[in-house]
Amino acid sequence: MLDELGIQLVRLDLPFRLNHVNCFLAEGENGWVVVDTGLHNDYTAARWDEELEGKHVTDIYITHYHPDHFGYAGGLQKKTEARLSMTKIDADLGLGAWEEHHLQTFRNNYELAGIPSTISKQLIDNMASFVPRVKPYPKVDHYMNEGERVKIGKYSYEVIFTPGHSDGLIVFYNQEKSVLLSTDHILPKITPNISYWFYGDPNPLGTYLQSLEKIRKLDGEMVIPSHGTPFTNANRRIDEIMAHHEERLEKLLAELANGQTVFEACKKLFSKVHNTHDSRFAIGETLAHLEYLRYKGECKREIFAGKYIYFRE
Repeated sequence: MLDELGIQLVRLDLPFRLNHVNCFLAEGENGWVVVDTGLHNDYTAARWDEELEGKHVTDIYITHYHPDHFGYAGGLQKKTEARLSMTKIDADLGLGAWEEHHLQTFRNNYELAGIPSTISKQLIDNMASFVPRVKPYPKVDHYMNEGERVKIGKYSYEVIFTPGHSDGLIVFYNQEKSVLLSTDHILPKITPNISYWFYGDPNPLGTYLQSLEKIRKLDGEMVIPSHGTPFTNANRRIDEIMAHHEERLEKLLAELANGQTVFEACKKLFSKVHNTHDSRFAIGETLAHLEYLRYKGECKREIFAGKYIYFRE
């Protein structure tokens, strides 16, 4: 299918449990287009040197600001002098989220979440370890707009905003072939991480569910994700993801009968998480689910003894 579309999948290894990211390379009229770049490290730089040998890159499209997609954007842009495009929302996040003053805001927020100080320090140190993986920052030449059309390989794709996993995440859709480059919006085996990071969209899970409904209307036949392998029937997978979140929300709501801190609720939802990197995402996802319930009016949040307590009345 990828050959038919004129798209080459560039699978890059990642040094954590989500062990790879799918980036894409496609020949255009005047040169080559790269979609996402991986982390900035020696391995990624060497892989792109190999993949792009003898090729002139005209454009780099970044689907969102997370390090495994955005990290090497600046480094690759510097090498290729390509025009770089992404949404303004995620461009602003990518240029700010890894700065020291921003990282330190997590200290107070993690305290409010009821996270012990020793664990809080580990989580912040884990975030800070990504700083060299996202620099140098790219120069964003063009902000992508909803409904814009871009050429990727043999076909033209519509840019569709699907916030949730990040505030400015985009996917690419070709109606002629019913193909969705789903980036991190829809994945085949795992559910995309939907986290609240104490900034940006205050209800990312609510936004994500709306974005799923938006993509459901396309009834996409072929889905090419940024993690995992291509699969068919986008709507079937959307139903599975929505059922997963409904189940998680029901479980969480039941735990709030006696009140929970974010940290306590996280241990109930993610009992099998045992490393710092995954714990950081588990806490963010727990908080996103708690805030979704709060915005729906199904639970309340109060501060007791310097910590947020979520509870049902």
